[in-house]
Amino acid sequence: MAEPVSLSRRMVRAARAVMKDQLPAEVIAKVKIGLLDFLSCAFEARDLPWGCQAIRMASAASGTATVIGTPVHSSPGEAAFANATLGHGLVREDMHTGAVSHLGVVIFPTLLALAQQQKASGRDFILGAVCGYEIGAAVGRAIMDQEMVRRFRPTGITGPLAGAIAGSRLLGLDEDGTISALGFAANATGGLNEWPYCGGDEMFFHPGFAARSAVTAVELAMVGARASESALDGRAGLFAGLGKTDCISRVAPFSGGPFEILSVYYKPAPACNYAQTACQAALDLATQDGFRSSDIESIVVEASAAAVGYPGCDYAGPFERILQAKMSIQYCVAATLARGAIEESNYHLLDDPEIVRLAGITKVEADAAFTAAYPGAQGSEVIVNFGERVARSRMDDLIPATPEQIRERFRSAAGANWHGIETMVEELEEQEDMSVLSGGLAA
Repeated sequence: MAEPVSLSRRMVRAARAVMKDQLPAEVIAKVKIGLLDFLSCAFEARDLPWGCQAIRMASAASGTATVIGTPVHSSPGEAAFANATLGHGLVREDMHTGAVSHLGVVIFPTLLALAQQQKASGRDFILGAVCGYEIGAAVGRAIMDQEMVRRFRPTGITGPLAGAIAGSRLLGLDEDGTISALGFAANATGGLNEWPYCGGDEMFFHPGFAARSAVTAVELAMVGARASESALDGRAGLFAGLGKTDCISRVAPFSGGPFEILSVYYKPAPACNYAQTACQAALDLATQDGFRSSDIESIVVEASAAAVGYPGCDYAGPFERILQAKMSIQYCVAATLARGAIEESNYHLLDDPEIVRLAGITKVEADAAFTAAYPGAQGSEVIVNFGERVARSRMDDLIPATPEQIRERFRSAAGANWHGIETMVEELEEQEDMSVLSGGLAA
């Protein structure tokens, strides 16, 4: 009897079987708008503390890989680390809800860095991105239950795998080489969810670690290093290490349904995924005639159990670090109600008396209907008590940032060079050498 085919080989064969002419136009368009969304965040996060720290780290290494929006050129791994950190620096990145992962902030930095080391076309870039999303999402859907996400950062586990497949496809590694890249990436997964409890900065750097590991995994495979084919599903593989061997059979990329990248949405608010809908419901209330936040006596926010239970989301303060505010549903709602806007500046007002007051009188509760609908929909209701009256706004799902809004954000963040970059992205499948785009992202 023939030996069973490993999970790694099955996934790699499925990824290598996908051809550019099999991709629907909407999938290609999603890669382009996802790349613009990532770039907009990276450009905008250059001056934030964690962005500056990542850039400083990259500047200490030598190489030709571009650090976005800077004059720094570094090694592929360090450039990928910096660019992934920048892309995650606003907490306004892409979101695959079923995998609880931000895959683009790992995939795109990996592809951009590797494309400056070996000639690759825009078609290769698109295929790499689609395959990366497919593999990362399939693994995340299988294992990321509420208990897992309380302990582990999902992107730290799914990201290296997604990046390794993407990079391998970009550079045309053969089947065994891609399996090795995937195996090395499996050995480099990680990321703990302890940071929300004390306001640590780890979260910003998780995609950086993942992208650096993905680049290293691909580079190792390219020079002939071989990883265990059973690094995912073996007796001491990734799934066993996570206590998830029962989930191996659920991993089903390229299963005939819509491509996983089509399940990705782009955040309207620069904050945690689980605060998005509540922010939008709060904005609906704050923009109604006669609204005054100073009249509010108490607030209730209803959301899914996943939102209430995610580390850092049900937190009313005190707020000492920006990341605590961006994770807290209470703060996100309070700032939106106090300022009548959803914008980055909301999260630089940690001592604002009205925001602090409102966050302190906000209670977050799990709603059965929202819980049942998740992850297919992310509903939320904000109920504001004014004493003599109650106002409420209920949304069954969030409203993602539109392509037009993403382009506007990109143009604002990219500065004078926006038109040339956007044109290359819009004509991505026609690019014969992606190092031109990667190099063009420098300051």
